[in-house]
Amino acid sequence: MDLKTRIQTETKDAMKAKDSARLSTLRLISAAIKDREIAARGCAEDGALSQADLLAILSKMVKQRQESARAYSEGGRSELAAKEQAEIEIIQQFLPRQMDEAEIAAAIDSVLADLGASSIRDMGRVMAELKARHEGQMDFGAAGPQVKQRLM
Repeated sequence: MDLKTRIQTETKDAMKAKDSARLSTLRLISAAIKDREIAARGCAEDGALSQADLLAILSKMVKQRQESARAYSEGGRSELAAKEQAEIEIIQQFLPRQMDEAEIAAAIDSVLADLGASSIRDMGRVMAELKARHEGQMDFGAAGPQVKQRLM
């Protein structure tokens, strides 16, 4: 079952279970996907999104909620931070398992060895290869500085 179908099925299940918090988050996901499909109609042949596009949407949603939760926590609004954290947990159910620090380091080492990268000029190639191999499995914002450190 593809990701979009799974989200639709989960939405129906949440409606039947009367799980309003989960239903609300699933509807937000569906709306974000629909927005991207509408935007893609002019660019793509049929406006259909690939699995990578869907994973990118979900990853972006998680990052937005993490930033919001951090801001709410700093502002003393713990109830809103908890709501954002609950949404993050629901969204992450549709993402591949995230790699831990050791796995990220091993993946970076593997790509560096495979590409023979040795200088900072190779950073773009290394990051592109990491994204191709591990789309949706790692935070590339955090991996970038690690790659840079190894290439210097």
